[in-house]
Amino acid sequence: MTDASEAVGAARYRVFLVDDHAVFRSGVRAELGREPDIDVVGEAGGVADAVAGIDTTKPDVVLLDVHMPDGGGVAVLTRIDSGPVCLALSVSDAAEDVIAVIRAGARGYVTKTISGSELADGVRRVAGGDAVFSPRLAGFVLDSFTGKSAAPEPPLDPELDSLTPRELEVLRLLARGYTYREIAEDLVISVKTVETHASNVLRKTQQSNRNALTRWAHRRRID
Repeated sequence: MTDASEAVGAARYRVFLVDDHAVFRSGVRAELGREPDIDVVGEAGGVADAVAGIDTTKPDVVLLDVHMPDGGGVAVLTRIDSGPVCLALSVSDAAEDVIAVIRAGARGYVTKTISGSELADGVRRVAGGDAVFSPRLAGFVLDSFTGKSAAPEPPLDPELDSLTPRELEVLRLLARGYTYREIAEDLVISVKTVETHASNVLRKTQQSNRNALTRWAHRRRID
């Protein structure tokens, strides 16, 4: 009688996790750890650590968060070698996020509502050459590459457009509940600089305090 690992066959899949939420990484690691043919060989919470870790561990598949400081999933995709295939795993189902990471080289895009077994199946499928998408997300990509609009054009948002790239990074982290000190450590800048950026963001977005700013950011799917 064969055991579970023999029943799966010789194929094994080495996976690297990239997400800036440690608790979420732990959950994914636990889910995939139940699969006899999948090995989680490393994880990272930021772009630089992800690039270094992927280069060291040489995984078959990278599970990649989309929204992270310093450029997020797109930055990782543009900085790694062509060895592993990447499957975006994000809370966002916005068309612009899906299209951006697919254009940058991801093999698929699934949302964080996916079950553990579905995620494991997605890992196997992208490793085997398939493209994997959560329901309806594939349509965004098809429409993009056929010249059709994947979604209605967003209305002009002068407040959001007025933010500099660094201010937008600070806004994302504020919306996630980071403290000023945590933002400073994450972006490798001083707390005073974070305070300056946060003040500029409040002024440009015309919000009176951090709670109002967080609600404003969430309405615009900034996370």
